[in-house]
Amino acid sequence: VEELPPFYDSLSKVPKSGLHNPFKNPERYVQYGEISRKAAHLLGTPSVFNYFVKAIQRVCPKSHSQAEGEVKVTKAFLDNFSGDSVRFLARGFSNPGNHVGQASHGYRWPYGPVAIVTPFNFPLEIPVLQLMGALFMGNKPVIKSAPTVTLVLELFIRLLHEAGAPVTDIDLIHGGGPVMNTLITKGPIRLTQFTGSSVVAEKLSRETAGKVRLEDAGFDWKILGPDVHNVDYVAWQSDMDAYACTGQKCSAQSILFMHKNWEQTYFLEKIKQLAARRTLEDLTVGPVMTHTTDNILGHVNTLLKIPGAHLLFGGKPLTNHTIPPIYGAVEPTAVFVPLKELIKPDNFPTCTKEIFGPFQVITSFTTQQVHLVLEACERMSHHLTAAVVSNDTLFVQNILGHTVNGTTYAGSRARTTGAPQNHWFGPCGDPRGAGIGTPEAIQLVWSSHREIIFDNGPLPKNWKIPNESS
Repeated sequence: VEELPPFYDSLSKVPKSGLHNPFKNPERYVQYGEISRKAAHLLGTPSVFNYFVKAIQRVCPKSHSQAEGEVKVTKAFLDNFSGDSVRFLARGFSNPGNHVGQASHGYRWPYGPVAIVTPFNFPLEIPVLQLMGALFMGNKPVIKSAPTVTLVLELFIRLLHEAGAPVTDIDLIHGGGPVMNTLITKGPIRLTQFTGSSVVAEKLSRETAGKVRLEDAGFDWKILGPDVHNVDYVAWQSDMDAYACTGQKCSAQSILFMHKNWEQTYFLEKIKQLAARRTLEDLTVGPVMTHTTDNILGHVNTLLKIPGAHLLFGGKPLTNHTIPPIYGAVEPTAVFVPLKELIKPDNFPTCTKEIFGPFQVITSFTTQQVHLVLEACERMSHHLTAAVVSNDTLFVQNILGHTVNGTTYAGSRARTTGAPQNHWFGPCGDPRGAGIGTPEAIQLVWSSHREIIFDNGPLPKNWKIPNESS
């Protein structure tokens, strides 16, 4: 905490009107379009690209393909906001006034000094996409990543400087949560964007009087409709959704509702086979950073006490490794819980507890029980991602019409994971919700609406002060 004064000083120099806005320093919109173009070019250079892939793997237990995907998405985002795309983020609108010379104009306005707090599981993609959005809109951000992965963010900021970003535009802080909490609550920060656990998110919301944009926990569901199709593909996608990155994605498939028709196929056996392919050697399964092995297996055992519940696969510690005991190390695991037991008030909190690791709950339903599936979705507390796997249009419409998850895939290839740069990613149903990746997300999170009414028209002919005050 004693090292915070330079951060207070830096942020206090930034006015509420930001570093740029449509009336002040508008050339910086153009400048950041060029910075984004150069940064994308640098990141796409094979030696630099591979360097970042390796840097991610040094600090986060990801397979090569998962780390590579993170760099690809980040580069594509930077490509998207090259050239004039940054200035287009500040596009406003106008309406005619009541008389000649009057017109109202709506503008996107920055907040000024802002804060960004990002998690460990995406050391490059999440911080960069939020950081650039804040910069594009004219804010000055102070940014903190999880201390274990700050290296990747520091490397990217140095790349931004190489691409022409002014060195005073970003403050990078390396430290623990309590120190950042002090900076956010005691400093001049006007908005905090937080990605991480729901407990911390709610704490920040209270302590900042709601001046937050949140992308917090995701207990994400997938529903397999009555029309069975492409069993191999659906099983493969379910394996990816539940267990890629060792299940440490906020979009990971936490619970799977499958129509009884799928139980009549080899679907469950196929998922089991695919999960068994994952190994520590290639990091397709790896350390769990926020749960111990005992914690995860204890949760499994608690679920198995529910009547009718049984272990589908996994439920064992990984062997032949040197992962420290403060981390988790378990096989990809799935527990089946009967739907009627799952929705009981005594069982529901346990069945919908998010385990940020290679774990999912699976249940099944009949056509007559769809309302119970919808009841379960309604009772969940966080609504980030979801998937409705079906080509049955009426079934899909019914599910979509009765749910709220912010990023929902629907159709035969639907998935829960997927935070690319080409569509909105974020929760729905919470006025504090933050999006990421798209122009709409950037405008929502990193700017507010300002209306300016210009009134320069001539006075009516022979105008006089009225005889009476109104």
